[in-house]
Amino acid sequence: MGAGLENQFRSVRELSTALVAPLSDADATIQSMPDASPAKWHLAHTTWFFETFVLRDHLEGYELFSQDWPFLFNSYYEAEGPRHTRAERGMLSRPSLAEVLDYREHVDAAMAPLFARPELADLIELGLNHEQQHQELLLTDIKHAFSRNPLGPIYAPRAGRTKPRREGGWRDHPGGIAHLGHAGNGFAFDNEGPQHRVLLEPFAMAEQLVTNGEWQDFIDDGGYRDAALWLSDGWSWVQQESRDAPLYWRDDEEFTLGGWRARDADAPVTHISHFEADAYASWAGHRLPTEFEWEALAQGEDRDGGVQLDDPAQADGSVHPHGSDSLFGDCWQWTRSAYLPYPRFKTAEGAVGEYNGKFMSGQAVLKGASCATPRGHSRASYRNFFYPHQRWQFTGLRLAKDL
Repeated sequence: MGAGLENQFRSVRELSTALVAPLSDADATIQSMPDASPAKWHLAHTTWFFETFVLRDHLEGYELFSQDWPFLFNSYYEAEGPRHTRAERGMLSRPSLAEVLDYREHVDAAMAPLFARPELADLIELGLNHEQQHQELLLTDIKHAFSRNPLGPIYAPRAGRTKPRREGGWRDHPGGIAHLGHAGNGFAFDNEGPQHRVLLEPFAMAEQLVTNGEWQDFIDDGGYRDAALWLSDGWSWVQQESRDAPLYWRDDEEFTLGGWRARDADAPVTHISHFEADAYASWAGHRLPTEFEWEALAQGEDRDGGVQLDDPAQADGSVHPHGSDSLFGDCWQWTRSAYLPYPRFKTAEGAVGEYNGKFMSGQAVLKGASCATPRGHSRASYRNFFYPHQRWQFTGLRLAKDL
């Protein structure tokens, strides 16, 4: 286990470093909105996680790289004390990107003797999955930052190709009692369990994600102007924010990690809020799936399918939905399910217990994986979650209907 875990650790950590290779110190410092974080903050925060919960607590004689940095790079762990205001992370012109990279090297070297200790394997694996989440956030956050620049900077130039669109059908499910949630084999976050029984009515889910072209039809038909299609909070959001298209749309173009590109009608639509996804489903005469319906159909599906993030060479303009036949990949898919604890859920003891449980209020569950999700990170039981108005992540939708 020790050698395998160490190899996994090196691979994940190297990918994070590779993702910032195209960025200048200024690129890695900016914060375009309170929901986003600077790229170098992601690098430092994921390192703080290992330094704090593994090295500080389990390596005798370990000394912090800097006594001041835990204040800067703690995210939301109340048990770890006060921290720098989230909305002002972009004010941290110092430490520099180079210093943060030195911090990573220091912590990585100190971790070496700990991989042989089996009692730490679960904690280290949690830290690696935590870092993979931040790898996706790093990409989506720098995309948002670059989109605010009138020059439309290019993160990296190569662009992938969209899979030719085919007419999609429906995948039927007969309903019945389903055993859902993580069953205890392999890694999972605490919010994925315990496994429990859910009664499903017969339903069907679309084989294909909704595309840009289909979304344009929704716009052309007045979808953003018809209050009857929207949830009350969603309609208020549309009016207050003057929304009339997905994030990053401009005329016939959309902003990508490869800069401004002509919008492909056959590519899956992305960067939409839960409010928009629900309104589109109503317009189409269908609905969003529940998280339980989605998981029931995804059990046994290849979690590595679809467009996902594979290696640093792909971290460029091809990190974009291109379409596939998989339930996974391309875009995280909004469900109609509120993010709530499963029956018998218990928060873990200590600071790591703050990881998921305290956010189970006012958010909606997304399933699958996106083009920016490291391949192998997700699974059928995985529960992503965001507030209904948020859309800077690679979020899309797949329709469902009752049978």
